[in-house]
Formats: sequence, structure tokens, C-alpha cells
Amino acid sequence: MEADVSEMRNELQSRDGLWRRLQLECQKLYTELMKIKEYKNMQEIQIKHQSSHVQLTEQPENKNTELLLYAESGEHQEEELNKIRNHVYRKEHSHCSEQERMKTEISDLTEELHQKEITIATIMEKASLLERQLKMELETKHKLLTKQQFLEFHYQIIKSENTHLKEMV
Repeated sequence: MEADVSEMRNELQSRDGLWRRLQLECQKLYTELMKIKEYKNMQEIQIKHQSSHVQLTEQPENKNTELLLYAESGEHQEEELNKIRNHVYRKEHSHCSEQERMKTEISDLTEELHQKEITIATIMEKASLLERQLKMELETKHKLLTKQQFLEFHYQIIKSENTHLKEMV
């Protein structure tokens, strides 16, 4: 039973480690998402800043080309951001499912451990009772053996006296 308890504890510890790694990975993905958002915001600010400082004398074609490049870059970044959001969402969903499953399993293991502890306590009580009964029986047998030895000794003495009396008669 102790081995089972130890095995359950080891299993709980390994699952806790897995859960912590999942949390750390989600936190890293969230941090990465925040960095990408910050990078995107900086680029948008830079684009606005650059577009406000573009000289008015530039040709309209150059402006249109630049705007198209920035728009494509923004769309690409938006796609990347969406991919990362989806990935983070899937990881969070997976993490939550795993966490719920682990909570259920921990609850089940805790209940099983509790039942085994109750069983152990019951067995210990019965063992204690049997030990007391055995001690009482041993004491009784010891008393009877002592009494029997005393009676046997007494019988030998009487037998010896009887033989002695027969010889005298």
C-alpha cells in the first residue's frame, strides 16, 4: 500500500511538472504575442510618422508604391498575429482541458488514498485486537503449563512418599 501511495505521489508530481511546463509555454506564447503586437504598433507608428514626413514633392507613384508595400506588410503581420492568436488559443484550450483532467485525476487519487488509509487503520485495529487476544491466550497457557508442572511435581512427591510408605510397611 505504501508503494501504491508512493507511486501515486510520483504520478501527481510528474503531472504537476507537466502542468507547470504547459503554463510556462502558454506564458511564453503570450509574451511573444505581446512582443508582436508591440512590434506591429511600432511599425504602424513608424509608418504614420514616415508618411507624415514624406515630402510633398515626391511623385504620386512613389507614394502609392510605398503605401502598397506598407499595406502588404501590415496584412502579412496581421496574418502572423492571427496565427499566433490561434496557436495561443489552442494551447490555452488544451492547457485548460489538461488541467481539468488532472484536477479530476488528483481528486480520484486523493479519494483512493483516503480509502487506503482507512483500510490500513482498520487492519491496524484488527491486528492490535488479535495481538491482545494472543497475549491473553499465551498468558492463560503459561499459567496452565505452570500449574500442570506444579501438579506433576506434586504427583512425583506423593508417588515417592507412597513408594517409601509401601517399603516401610
